[in-house]
Amino acid sequence: MMPRILVKISYHGGQFLGFQIQNQGRTVQGYFEKILKRMHKQPVRIHPSSRTDRGVHAKEQYFHFDTELNIEPTKWQYALNRSLPDDIYVHDVQFVDDNFHCRYDCVGKTYRYSVYQSEHRNPFLSQLKTFESNPLDIVAMNEAAQHFIGTHDFTSFCSQKTEVESKERTIYESRVEQTAEGLDFVITGSGFLYNMVRVIMAYILEVGKGKREAADVPKLLEAKDRNLVPHTAPSEGLYLEKVYLSPEALQADFGEGIKIHYKKSTQNS
Repeated sequence: MMPRILVKISYHGGQFLGFQIQNQGRTVQGYFEKILKRMHKQPVRIHPSSRTDRGVHAKEQYFHFDTELNIEPTKWQYALNRSLPDDIYVHDVQFVDDNFHCRYDCVGKTYRYSVYQSEHRNPFLSQLKTFESNPLDIVAMNEAAQHFIGTHDFTSFCSQKTEVESKERTIYESRVEQTAEGLDFVITGSGFLYNMVRVIMAYILEVGKGKREAADVPKLLEAKDRNLVPHTAPSEGLYLEKVYLSPEALQADFGEGIKIHYKKSTQNS
């Protein structure tokens, strides 16, 4: 049995078409598989914990792969980083059991969406935060965010292109916090549907502008109709912030009493 390698990375997603490899264009997966192919003299497929979209960043992301090469973890880290562009970095490499799977063993993820508020657009925050010139009611936004906590069907708050049987997900935390430049939306859940965080963020921003009501979130969830929530926030402010690869890690942050949803077939993005 070939050793299985777990790699922890971060990347600036501004110049990537996303994580997942494409026929053409720059992708995170493409870079790693090109390096591994050169080292192994044959194609090597990597398996990520999440497939972030175009323009989305990752502060913490994982993938695994199997190798026949006898290389120590620190040397793997050095070899990969030496061949990577400046907008990707390998933080850690370790051996894992051969039954471990980055996607299927993932029990939760945290996303952060960053917004800066200003009268004028700041070019130095381009691709890092979403610009908002309107005043925002953070109290109302936080009230809306709280309604997403719990287990719900998120059909109303995901892309209509989402192709999974169950659109039920469990949210452990959902909050809006003030920052020096504006605000951040932080959400942790068992898994996320395609564009789910960005659709939720778009709605919360409308609540902040007084265009939608925080109290309407429960009935919108119940309606299971994406047409009622038509907008999607830009990708540039979105960060995959943390990936939970074990129930113990999730319980350490949210308490042993939480109900962990560990369904291999429902982890989507």
